[in-house]
Amino acid sequence: MRKPVWIGIIFFVAVLGAIVYSTMGSNPYKVEYCVTFQGQKNCKVASGATEEYALRSARSNACGEMTSGVTNTLACEAAPATVTWVTHPDTK
Repeated sequence: MRKPVWIGIIFFVAVLGAIVYSTMGSNPYKVEYCVTFQGQKNCKVASGATEEYALRSARSNACGEMTSGVTNTLACEAAPATVTWVTHPDTK
């Protein structure tokens, strides 16, 4: 094979490796977030590099499936919820 083909293959493998590493990297915080809003209950699990990011992701995912529009989404995210930490570095 020619040199440009090898360079392209190496570049592709490097990019693929970076994507896999970033998505499967260490996320020490994992949380289950359950919210009841307008008679519907939804639970989602999310993980993240920080406690805040994991909680925000789980809350957004749980409310995102039940609501539409900004007003309902904000109301859902402010509703009382049950938060259960699946993994948390401080509780080991």
